[in-house]
Amino acid sequence: MSSALRTLGHTSIFTTIVSALAAVVVWLSASTPAHAQVTAYKQAVAEAAADDRDLAAFYRSTDFRGIWTDQEADKARRQALILGLQSVSAHGLPQSRYDIDALIDTLRAARTPRDIGFAEVALSKAFLNLADDMRTGVLDPRRVVPAIKRELRDYDRTRTLTAFAASREPRQFIRQLAPSTNEYKRLMKEKMRLEGLVVSGGWGPTVPATKLEPGATGPAVVALRNRLMAKGYLGRTATQSYDSTIQKAVREFQRDHGLETDGVAGESTLREINATAEDRLKSIIVAMERERWLNLPQGRGKRHILVNLTDFSARIMDDDIETFRTRAVIGAKAADRQSPEFSDEMEHMVINPTWHVPRSIAVKEYLPQMKRNRNAAGHLRLVDSRGRTVSRSSINFGAYNARNFPFAIKQPPSSRNALGLVKFMFPNKYNIYLHDTPQKHLFDHETRAYSHGCIRLQQPFDFAYALLARQEADPKGAFHRILNTGRETKVNLEVKVPVHIIYRTAVTEAKGHTNYRADVYGRDARIWDALERAGVSLPGVRG
Repeated sequence: MSSALRTLGHTSIFTTIVSALAAVVVWLSASTPAHAQVTAYKQAVAEAAADDRDLAAFYRSTDFRGIWTDQEADKARRQALILGLQSVSAHGLPQSRYDIDALIDTLRAARTPRDIGFAEVALSKAFLNLADDMRTGVLDPRRVVPAIKRELRDYDRTRTLTAFAASREPRQFIRQLAPSTNEYKRLMKEKMRLEGLVVSGGWGPTVPATKLEPGATGPAVVALRNRLMAKGYLGRTATQSYDSTIQKAVREFQRDHGLETDGVAGESTLREINATAEDRLKSIIVAMERERWLNLPQGRGKRHILVNLTDFSARIMDDDIETFRTRAVIGAKAADRQSPEFSDEMEHMVINPTWHVPRSIAVKEYLPQMKRNRNAAGHLRLVDSRGRTVSRSSINFGAYNARNFPFAIKQPPSSRNALGLVKFMFPNKYNIYLHDTPQKHLFDHETRAYSHGCIRLQQPFDFAYALLARQEADPKGAFHRILNTGRETKVNLEVKVPVHIIYRTAVTEAKGHTNYRADVYGRDARIWDALERAGVSLPGVRG
């Protein structure tokens, strides 16, 4: 606790600021003319707001009249701001960021009209800082993880302050600054629950084993039983053997953690079982920050596609309800192959696509192969700058490198095409899209990070039917009529569908347990470290 807060003893921050404000609104004695007081006050407001263009514009629009420092008229706004500042930790925001100590000192010291003018602007700055952080988060994601390509929502801060000043419900106004999604609300509740668990010691002893199977007995099984009970997956039981009730609980736990639901507590299952309440709380706080980054003015879309990289899944969401899900393969863990995070709009699909091999793959992977054997990767065609297919026999591959290789590489439509038989396009500068694949065996893996960055779908045809159902009476028939031609065909979506590629290691459910996933690219660990540096801390840890 900071020194200024310690000096308050048992007096609340709220009471202290209200008392200070009661003092600042007592103007100077009658010996100072009223017009001089007003002039000094307005000059101070203009001076204090000059370093913030939005704030300066707001006060110019009000002729430098205040919205905080009239004792009675502005009381509700002051109370709303103070309560908002006191509750930032509930949103996973760093309390120290808002410097309540300095705000208290400014208000306590205010005795002259000039002092009051500076106090007025200090409160407005505190409000705008709070509004910015609750709406879009405390971090710039692109600086923390370059693969997060999100453009944060650009709010009109002047309009925000104007709307707040006009609001009849200032407390409600501040509460509504945070994302309004059901996910964010559930994350807040889960954060509160986990904070209580952290303070009380968590879920008890971890399970001292590397693998436990049905039929096993002993202390490790008892530890597994106790941990499943503590986490809400198993009712009260005194069993000391890995019986059918424990097996059922393990399967449910595995489902909620994206693991193979075989009922065997293997290495990956026990790693998640042994995760601490602190670990989970960090995931929740990071998820809340990520939710603020996705706080879009238009929302996510009444219908949208949600690809969660950590879950290796792609879903169609209609009115916040999942209506289609398929397994996905995402970019490999190597830094240059990881799938980026961004949002865009799906515009069309291509049935029987040609694979236009990206330049990076052509020169890094295929050119070295063809240098060793000109007939390597014989399923691919080389195309010159005029679009003509070139015979390999006429090419001296040894004369080329990554900089001067003059050919494009393409794979014609076929069932062996790297893109499979359909791809789904939301044109973007990262060259990322969703597509079919002939490598069906990869979907059987628990961790599915193998691609060059694009998202491969296990059930691409069903995905296509779901999208076409909005514009075709017989979506399956329409799809296959085109597919059976064998010709590359572009099919526009009559209504574009927002696509959000996200990365969440914690996802809530309307009913049931919060789902957790492994931090496959290590991004959430980096975000947590940045949040800690910004002042976020766990219960019992001094920030």
